[in-house]
Amino acid sequence: MAQKQTKKDIAFVQRICMMYLAMTKKTQNTVRNDAAENTLSDVDVYRVDHLPIISAFCQRIDLIDTVNRLVPSQMAVDPGTIVQALVLDTLSGRNPLYRLEEFFELQNVEQLLGKDLPKSTFSDVNIGRTFDRIHRAGTSKVFSEVAVQACRNFNVRSRHAHFDTTSVNVWGDYNLAGNATEGLAGLKILHGHSKDKRDDLKQFMLQALCVDKNIPILGGCEDGNASDRKINHRVLSSIKAHMARHGLEPGAFVYVADSAMVTQYNLEEMGQNLFITRLPFTYDECGRAVAQAVEQDSWEDLGRMAVTKPTKNRPVASYKVSEGEVVLYEKTYRVVVVQSDALDKRRQKKLQRELEASRVELKNKIEKKTKEKYFCEPDALAACAALRREDSKYHGISAEVLSVPLYARGRPAKGKPRAIKATQYCISAKLVEKRDAIDKRKKEAGCFVLLTNVPTTGEMAHTGKETLRAYKDQYGIERNFGFLKDPLIVNDLFLKCPERIETLGMILLISLLVWNLIERELRLYIEQGHTLPGWAKRKTTRPTTFMMTTKMAGIIVMMFAGQRRFNKPLKSIQQAYLTALGMTEEEFLNPVTAVANPP
Repeated sequence: MAQKQTKKDIAFVQRICMMYLAMTKKTQNTVRNDAAENTLSDVDVYRVDHLPIISAFCQRIDLIDTVNRLVPSQMAVDPGTIVQALVLDTLSGRNPLYRLEEFFELQNVEQLLGKDLPKSTFSDVNIGRTFDRIHRAGTSKVFSEVAVQACRNFNVRSRHAHFDTTSVNVWGDYNLAGNATEGLAGLKILHGHSKDKRDDLKQFMLQALCVDKNIPILGGCEDGNASDRKINHRVLSSIKAHMARHGLEPGAFVYVADSAMVTQYNLEEMGQNLFITRLPFTYDECGRAVAQAVEQDSWEDLGRMAVTKPTKNRPVASYKVSEGEVVLYEKTYRVVVVQSDALDKRRQKKLQRELEASRVELKNKIEKKTKEKYFCEPDALAACAALRREDSKYHGISAEVLSVPLYARGRPAKGKPRAIKATQYCISAKLVEKRDAIDKRKKEAGCFVLLTNVPTTGEMAHTGKETLRAYKDQYGIERNFGFLKDPLIVNDLFLKCPERIETLGMILLISLLVWNLIERELRLYIEQGHTLPGWAKRKTTRPTTFMMTTKMAGIIVMMFAGQRRFNKPLKSIQQAYLTALGMTEEEFLNPVTAVANPP
């Protein structure tokens, strides 16, 4: 992330201005010294980096007007302006949100927010009061309205809707917020199943519904001990109304979620909605579908589906699919069994434990039987046959009876063989792998099952490959959660009031919305046949918003006589990224006047 503006940057530019004025004094003797000093004092210098782009995209989604329309307030500063200020601070880099006054002390507030406001406007008191008003208006409602407006302005595709949840850790006791017995309304900060492996910390849950891979349209906070299954159920009960606002009726979009969606209540709640999810192996039908697909061995080879090229340290998986049916809760569903050569590590470890347990069990039986001695050959043969029958799913035993002569004591006469007193029998055995069974089990371990009701014919038809592609796009929402929990983007939470934490969650979702819309525009520009410089000045086919922020680092704007100017011309790389985002240099200098809709 680009470094923050510092007073050293401003002092450096001011020294340049001083040098310029000194040269002017030498060549233009008619200019008075005091006039030159007054001119210098009228020059304001700001390091803006990529922030004008963030401001322009906030304008494109009508952020300020939408928030002000939904959140009534009689404060001197409107709630929409505070929300946009927090979004700018969130996406500026590593800067604690509670230092908003310090952040805007070094910014051209009018350039970024459209109005000249004193830094005291962004005090903790004003932010806290704004948070309270937003919470009373409904954080989910406000975010949903902002997202709907953004999708309309950017023509976001809504064929697939991806849903997921994550946990956000907090430090502190949160005694009042976590005391569910006191009947407190609102968000509850509690211990729960931590997806970050931090069971020692209390948490709250963050949930999001995204379209076009990673554009959030619905989201909010949940109690720290909320169940993914119950959250899914609540979303399913209201998704029909939310998607209708995007012009989509049931059957016109596909709901994509993880395996927590698969419950009897959730499947019944789907109604006419189409869905794609992963069937967990806790269902017997899942194992049966995999075994049947492996047994039939009629796979459709899809090859590699990754967009990025494989590298030595990052190989790309290759996929095969086989279709079938399962019966859940007395209803038949379509399944797509997927086999990947990048086998599931957890299931491979489980298979290794099964193989080792089978090996140890039979090895102990072999050691016990091979120590026994028999003086009756039929007894030895019977014991050997019984040992051969002691096999397992993955191993068998190969055994035979050996005769061992027992010689009489003493040295035999010269030229005569040693006298045999008796014949003893023992068993020689070894472990044999059932290679076919092990290979079959390994193939099954590399499989997972996608459960869906998407048809195979018609307008919303999905082939096996398209079904897998839609599910793999679930990675986009998981990457979103990585963004929201990245310490370089969002710092630790220092709020104690659960209602304000819930409002902060809405701010983070709006920030994520803006961040992903910028990345979407960059990639659409690439899809149109254009190119952009990426890392190490190489052309990239996968530009990111973070990449853009690094290219815009160090841009300094000077304010003089009511006009904004760059301290030096933009680099060709910076101009290329502005073009990709549909912005001109004039719109960068004055983002508030940027077009309301993207080109």
